[in-house]
Amino acid sequence: MRVVIGEDSVLLREGLVRLLAAGGFEVVAAAGDAEEFLKAVGEHRPDVVVVDVRMPPSFTDEGLRAALVLRRQHPEIAVLVLSQYVEERYATELLSGPPSKVGYLLKDRIADVGDFLDALRRVAGGGTALDPEVVSQLLVRRRSDPLDRLTPRERDVLALMAEGRSNSAIAAALFVSESAVGKHVNSIFTKLDLPPAETDHRRVLAVLRFLQA
Repeated sequence: MRVVIGEDSVLLREGLVRLLAAGGFEVVAAAGDAEEFLKAVGEHRPDVVVVDVRMPPSFTDEGLRAALVLRRQHPEIAVLVLSQYVEERYATELLSGPPSKVGYLLKDRIADVGDFLDALRRVAGGGTALDPEVVSQLLVRRRSDPLDRLTPRERDVLALMAEGRSNSAIAAALFVSESAVGKHVNSIFTKLDLPPAETDHRRVLAVLRFLQA
């Protein structure tokens, strides 16, 4: 079974290479950043990948976003996310797709090497492997709708954003100042857990949350 590893820690990456090789897997590539990882997957087309959530350059969620790219572009490749963190925003998207060939395990909660290898084989074989803590956090997040945090005025602003209106158009519609609208918009981003990011358009993401709800 052919594997590509995405892990920025040199010690952990080399440890995984040796562990998987000893477990009967063929590690065809091991990458230290998300871009290199995706290139390796495209070149080798492995059966399964093991990828960390936080990778260079920003060490936030590059690995998990790379996993989402793989799920969309190469659904035949199984994906096992191995991380110290539950990145709720993208984990929800990762696990909301087809319930097969996907796993999310927490590094600090893996107590047995054999169990880890069994989980990887299960994911590669078309099954799933989810740490109970991951499931618990995502269920709590789902029960607590972030939109419930918004004030009535912020909901009005978000509804107008969903119609494609600019801040000035929203201000005119609600008979408030444009600066007030800007403050409402920033508050919406904060309450919906949408931090600034070069690769994401927060206004679009906020609207998507509204439409999904």
